[in-house]
Amino acid sequence: MPPIAIRPTHFPWFDYSRYSFSLAVGVGERVYLSGHTASEFDPALKRIVVKGGMTEQVRTAYQKIATILDAAGMTMDDVVRVVEYVKPEGIERYAEAKAVREEVFGTHQPAINTVPVRALLRPEAFIEIEVTAGPVGPATNMGSGMPVARDSTGVVFLPTVLPTDAEGNIIGAGDVVAQTRAIFEKAKRMLGALGLGFDRVVKTVDYLTPAALAEYKFTGRVRREFLGPVYPGAAGILMPKLCHRDALIQYDFIATRDKPVAINPGWDRYQKLTYSPGVKAGKLLFLSGQGALDPATERVVHEGDVIAQAEYTYHNVIKVIEAAGGTVSNLVKTIEYVTPNALTQYRDVASVRTKLMKEPYPASTGLVCEALLRPEMLIEVDPFAILE
Repeated sequence: MPPIAIRPTHFPWFDYSRYSFSLAVGVGERVYLSGHTASEFDPALKRIVVKGGMTEQVRTAYQKIATILDAAGMTMDDVVRVVEYVKPEGIERYAEAKAVREEVFGTHQPAINTVPVRALLRPEAFIEIEVTAGPVGPATNMGSGMPVARDSTGVVFLPTVLPTDAEGNIIGAGDVVAQTRAIFEKAKRMLGALGLGFDRVVKTVDYLTPAALAEYKFTGRVRREFLGPVYPGAAGILMPKLCHRDALIQYDFIATRDKPVAINPGWDRYQKLTYSPGVKAGKLLFLSGQGALDPATERVVHEGDVIAQAEYTYHNVIKVIEAAGGTVSNLVKTIEYVTPNALTQYRDVASVRTKLMKEPYPASTGLVCEALLRPEMLIEVDPFAILE
């Protein structure tokens, strides 16, 4: 079934038809939303603005999300995953965001991933919220009051996993390898409660602080110990701080009940890595984050030019999709991580999307990170596709 754009008949916040992304994309029983802030068009100022404090902003973001879900014939009770991108000022007021979320969802509990970011594309915004909706399967947690993992007809979303004990104390203070091991041990228990193992993990995204970068390469030992035989798609992004003040790293995991199959266009460099260019599970294609890295030479190309890097990156993303038997039209969702020094040019990345894609455009979220793992890279694209 091909992707379709979800188009509300009444969306009073701004004219979404002007953008190179869809508010949401539906495929079969699931709907994937772009990230949404409290942004709205101000007729008097003739520009997009963000109004209010954290509580008001979260309410507005969820009003948008509810409107989009309604256009898809869904409600908040159909949401299986929420990703909250929160900038540093928002972290200080995160309790407000959590209170509104709990009010919005009531007794329904989606999996929650919370990602502190360097900044959001709308400078006045404290938070951006992205959701996935679909069949709601079993939820499980590791104890009363703990975040839930959610199963949605064979796709399992774990909540953000931090290197903390049951009381919330940090494990492996100052040691990113020890913290990574603590995360994997915790994730193993979460997966086990759903009858799964690491052999069914299809995507990992880890966020780390600059303080973790020097020893980060050694976390590959932990990944080799736990993951496989098919390594998942993956992305690693630097952020200034994480959900726990003493955390050097945190992880988000996605697993499936379908057996994963590695997808590789023929790039030899992945033979020495603990992640695959793509992993197919049924019709779902979980891709690794891609930057402007030449797979043959392992050198970053188009230094200093985010537009050229974005085009190179999307061409590589398309190569992975084609290796799985699809086309660019199967691209359902993207997250674009942009470095601070690329922001002045970033708006023009939209021209790359309109050049390489056609409607319905994928859902998309754009975020400002602290840096990327290769300092010459200005943008990394984290894609997701569904094959027909």
